[in-house]
Amino acid sequence: MLRWLIVVFLALIIFSGLQKWLQKFGFGRLPGDFRFRLFGREWFIPLTSTLLLSLLAAAIARWI
Repeated sequence: MLRWLIVVFLALIIFSGLQKWLQKFGFGRLPGDFRFRLFGREWFIPLTSTLLLSLLAAAIARWI
């Protein structure tokens, strides 16, 4: 369980870093991607986009 939490946390960090580049392809604006302001900072939780990118990575890994 702890391993999966670490993987999800790292995926969210990577996705946040690539957010500007991936928005050109529509990621980050899907239903299930949450964006809100809290304590004067904008927070972004890309649940749906992370799931789609994970499925894409799994498909590529299985294909190779």
